[in-house]
Amino acid sequence: MEYTHLGRSGLSVSRLVLGTMNFGPETSEEDSHAIMDRAHEHGLNFFDTANVYGWRKGEGVTENIIGRWFAKGGGRRERTVLATKLYGSMGDWANETFLSALNIRRAADASLRRLQTDHIDLYQMHHVDRNTPWEEIWEAFSVLRQQGKVLYFGSSNFAGWHLAQAQEAARERHFLGLVSEQSIYNLLTRWVELEVLPAARHYGIGVIPWSPLHGGLLAGVLRKQREGGASRGTSGRAAEGLEKHRASIEAYETLAKDLGVDPADLGVAWLLHQEGVTAPIIGPRTREQLDGSLRALDITLEQDTLATLDELFPAPGPNGAKPAPEAYAW
Repeated sequence: MEYTHLGRSGLSVSRLVLGTMNFGPETSEEDSHAIMDRAHEHGLNFFDTANVYGWRKGEGVTENIIGRWFAKGGGRRERTVLATKLYGSMGDWANETFLSALNIRRAADASLRRLQTDHIDLYQMHHVDRNTPWEEIWEAFSVLRQQGKVLYFGSSNFAGWHLAQAQEAARERHFLGLVSEQSIYNLLTRWVELEVLPAARHYGIGVIPWSPLHGGLLAGVLRKQREGGASRGTSGRAAEGLEKHRASIEAYETLAKDLGVDPADLGVAWLLHQEGVTAPIIGPRTREQLDGSLRALDITLEQDTLATLDELFPAPGPNGAKPAPEAYAW
């Protein structure tokens, strides 16, 4: 397993993140525990969850599954860099959602109970809260850190200027601030290259891409259709994306075949080649899927391959692979 530092912090994390959103809704508790054990066997130490995962309001289904796995002992907690999130609604009363100091305090304590641990390594804001001042958020977070309940803080789904807001407010308090930003990022969704990635690199914030295969569209969806297999990319929003990008996806799958790699591994490997990316999130539903995901770590993409991928899935903006404002201005 390869390791890197999370942003500008001294925290060492694996180059892939074990996403746990399937634990509960798609994957049984027994199988979820087996996947986490297998992740440790591979040296994968970075696990990501959220208090809302499991999608039964207020129950924290996935956090509870992870907590019962930690309770088995055997160094499971000690070998894990544990990341969870708050923001989403955990109840129907006021102050059970968003980032007020009250909800931060209550949500952190509730996650700690469910996870059966005394601290969270990386506590992430699942979304930006435009109605809570940064002074309040950082004060509440600093209390958690002083209490030893949280070590590092991160964000998710932030715009570039939100990262700047957060970091400048943290700087005024002489606080470390954010060490990570979790954004949707893949070959089909490259908007973060305009402002989020440049801001993250400037502030030393590690980027953790979620949905690296865009709901299965980059996982060999056309090949699976031809073989008669089920695919996540054939329904809902993914189906619309398939029709829109069918020609590019077909060429992408042909490129993967020519390279002798699986399309899913190619998509993750491309992210690992992007400057500023710490570790993409993989969300296996089985141990076999987890084992397969690690192949991406062994893929080295040459410049001509990267250029071909840029042609198939162009960077946003009319002026090519450039950050803002050059992406859309002179």
